Amino acid sequence: MSELRDLYQEVILDHYRKPRNFREIDGATQKANGFNPLCGDRVTVFLLVEGDRVADVAFKGIGCAISTASASLMTEALKGKTRAEAEAIFERFHDLVTGPLGTPAESADLGKLAVFSGVREFPARVKCATLAWHTFRAALEKKEAPVSTE
Repeated sequence: MSELRDLYQEVILDHYRKPRNFREIDGATQKANGFNPLCGDRVTVFLLVEGDRVADVAFKGIGCAISTASASLMTEALKGKTRAEAEAIFERFHDLVTGPLGTPAESADLGKLAVFSGVREFPARVKCATLAWHTFRAALEKKEAPVSTE
C-alpha cells in the first residue's frame, strides 16, 4: 500500500507543480469563481461549451497542492465530455472523496482521479479537493454567485 500511496503523492505533486490547463480560455462561453475560506484557495473555471459538449475547460487561481492538483486533473478528465458525462464523473469523484470512512473507495473507473481516494480520511482536505469541481458545476449551470466551500 505504501508504494501506491507514494505513486498517488507523486501524481498530486506533479499536477501541483505543473498544472495542466492553467490558463484563461479566450472566448469562454461560461465561467465561475470559487473560494475556500478555510485555507484561502481561489479558483476560476473557464468553459468553452459547444452544443452539449465541454469543448475546453481550464482554470486559474491559487491554492494548496490538493486544490491545484484536483483542478488540473479535473480539466483533463472533463475536456471533450458531454454535459451528462461530465456530471456523471463529478458524482463519482464526489462520492470517492466524501464517502464514509471504512467503505471501499470505488475509483477504478476514474483513472488518475483515483489519486484522491485517501482525501476522505482528512475532512478539511475534502473541501480543497472538491472546490474546482463545484466551481465547474456552477460554470456549467451558468450560476453567477461565487462558489464557497463553507
